[in-house]
Amino acid sequence: MSVRVLFSLFFSLFWVVSECRQPELSPRDVRSKVEEILKAHVCHKSLSQDLIARVFRNFLEEMDPTKTYFLEKEVDAWWNPPEETLQAALDGYRAADFSIFEKMHESFVDVIERRALLESKVLKFPVVKGVKSEEFKEISWAKDEDELTERLLKIRSLQMESLVKLDESSKEKFFQRLEKRRLNREAEISQGNPQERLRLVLSNVLKSMSSSLDAHTNYFTPSEANQFMIQVQQRLFGIGVQLRDDLDGLSIQRILENSPASKSNKVRINDKIIAVNGEPVVGLDISEAVELIRGESGTPVILTVLRETGENEERKVDKIEIELIRNEVVLEESRLETLLEPFGDGVIAHLKLFSFYQDPTTSSALDMRKALEQIKKDYELKGVVLDLRSNAGGLLTQAVGVTGLFITKGIVVSIQDHTGKIQHLREVDGNPVWDGPLVVLVNRASASAAEIVAQTLQDYGRAIVVGDDHSYGKGSFQTFTLDPNQEKVNPQGEYKVTRGRYYTVSGKSPQLEGVQSDIVIPGILSQLDIGEKYAKFPLENDQIEPHFEDDLSDISPFYRLQFGPMYRYNLQKKLDIYQPYMEKLKVNSEKRIGSNKSYQNFLTEVAKKNFDSDSVTLFAQNDFQLIEAMNVMKDLIFLGKR
Repeated sequence: MSVRVLFSLFFSLFWVVSECRQPELSPRDVRSKVEEILKAHVCHKSLSQDLIARVFRNFLEEMDPTKTYFLEKEVDAWWNPPEETLQAALDGYRAADFSIFEKMHESFVDVIERRALLESKVLKFPVVKGVKSEEFKEISWAKDEDELTERLLKIRSLQMESLVKLDESSKEKFFQRLEKRRLNREAEISQGNPQERLRLVLSNVLKSMSSSLDAHTNYFTPSEANQFMIQVQQRLFGIGVQLRDDLDGLSIQRILENSPASKSNKVRINDKIIAVNGEPVVGLDISEAVELIRGESGTPVILTVLRETGENEERKVDKIEIELIRNEVVLEESRLETLLEPFGDGVIAHLKLFSFYQDPTTSSALDMRKALEQIKKDYELKGVVLDLRSNAGGLLTQAVGVTGLFITKGIVVSIQDHTGKIQHLREVDGNPVWDGPLVVLVNRASASAAEIVAQTLQDYGRAIVVGDDHSYGKGSFQTFTLDPNQEKVNPQGEYKVTRGRYYTVSGKSPQLEGVQSDIVIPGILSQLDIGEKYAKFPLENDQIEPHFEDDLSDISPFYRLQFGPMYRYNLQKKLDIYQPYMEKLKVNSEKRIGSNKSYQNFLTEVAKKNFDSDSVTLFAQNDFQLIEAMNVMKDLIFLGKR
């Protein structure tokens, strides 16, 4: 797996911010860095008033992410700024003058003392019962001190409810650590050294400006960049889960395939981690909790989790101690699994591809080619189900190679960069390994290169896409200034920037919308808010011209003359071989799902978003989504014979 892929996949899982000096930034450095990012960005080439409005909001949330310091009236001038304020900030940026952000920072310093008084006040109140973490996901600024006090009380009550199953010494230690962390952060923000304070402001300005462009453009301080470098060089060891901070614990949102968490079969989606090795993590940053979870390969880690079961009056919360053995997560997810299901006088192949990988000895396309050739040699192959569920992507060249196993020749993906230049990546071999019935199975976590493969095969009419209603929706690519092979991190920090979009042969991009399934087969992720459209500032979707008839316009006339005649022979045509059967396939699938009581029970659990039933276990004996995908394939084979 490439470093870029590793970074995008594991950033949220393993990022740890270490304390150090602020980046060596001056106002002119900030302006210069932003200009670099804008020059490379796919669509935003200059700051506008609309972007400055985003920057203001980002900056405020950088300082006060939980909205527990400021009151609405104190931030309204920046949260809902008038045009003259936006223009003043824009003019300031052009002159490398960020005094308006220094003023915002000073306003934050002014409210720190009030927060301390409110914290003391909250300690005297009894806890509030029945507080839900969902209340804090889309919160607005408190209107007055009473509302702010109530918010702090609710947060403390939420944390207390999660900690109620821990012993008193653990609770006391947790709140002491939480207070120490708050005081340290406040001291850093209000420090007396004017140079260091300015650097902190400028660092937050850079973070706010870069992240205002889109969901994947970000600036990283040297400490953050250094931490990533260390993790890449030392390899990453953990348990393989993706976490979300719910204030009352860290909810497990995703379990990576073949990771210690998935292999143990003990951890479930929506389990809420409240302690690691007896250390409470409620209220900690995800980065701090992950640092506790990480450790040497082969060593145990004990998670204390809360698991909800039942609903309404029968709802209960169990505290469970789960021991997992740490292991390297990255490489475990980078391979191919093959299963065969007998059908008639042959077999249906289920190929589960976890990512699009390549190393000195093998690759995803090569492994899949070998698997298909061996199956065809040993059996009568009737159909292939290509399973791309929860495949987060990988190398684009491998996406082309995998697609090429099922088409003759033609464009697989087009890349339009920040200059508007379009480059086409093609399959040129002309010898597909499998040209028979093909189903591609996706879910809402199928992203990037996985979406290119699914949508391209759908575009050409070579495959029927089934699974969740849509895939993730990431059709953009980023480049990084951070190079794992370089000796030093830039003392001014590093950044990644969205430089362009991907498009399939139809001219469509999966960006934001994802790949739309031909036949919807709901699975474990079908009700979750997963996808690019849920990001803060997602890049918009757009289209380019279809390229089924490849004119080779992106290559030089000389090579076009040499390459063209041979390439155009046996070019993949747009097919409609599945269209006569599509309606029947949909009706049959809906009937099977509707009449399957176990599947309906599964969907009921999924709708609750609790996932507390034993039947809600992905890639186990009750993988209803896969079973139904195989049924669709069986129908397709049967109908194709008529």
